[in-house]
Amino acid sequence: MAKADMKTTATEASVADFLAAVPDERCRAEAGVIDALHRRVTGCEPKLWGPSIVGYGSYHYRYDSGREGVMCRGGFSPRKAAMTIYLMGNYVNRQAEADDLFARLGKHTTGKSCLYIKRLDQVDLAVLEQLVALSWDVMNAAYPD
Repeated sequence: MAKADMKTTATEASVADFLAAVPDERCRAEAGVIDALHRRVTGCEPKLWGPSIVGYGSYHYRYDSGREGVMCRGGFSPRKAAMTIYLMGNYVNRQAEADDLFARLGKHTTGKSCLYIKRLDQVDLAVLEQLVALSWDVMNAAYPD
């Protein structure tokens, strides 16, 4: 099976320069908060994945179809519509814990592995940190180094 080129890969671009260039002042400040949160939880220095994802750690995946690749274990992107936080874990045996955290988080929406927050002042940052930590723990259990 031919491999498709990965669209999102780690780059050598400066995360600090990327975050400093976020056009909206509030979004730029919030990105700094989310970066600090991820650094605390993961203990990792971030890398820029593709043009706009600040990612922490990495893991190798392989689907049943044979497609495989490398992606960040967690991260975020300060997008115009909302801060997108990538919670990669699927919470296999910890779904009740995840559900409780999402219920207590505050105003947000979710996608398959994305958490969307329009304003950080509308969520509980301690709960957000617990969600990031839960996702990180689940990913580390599923994809040990």
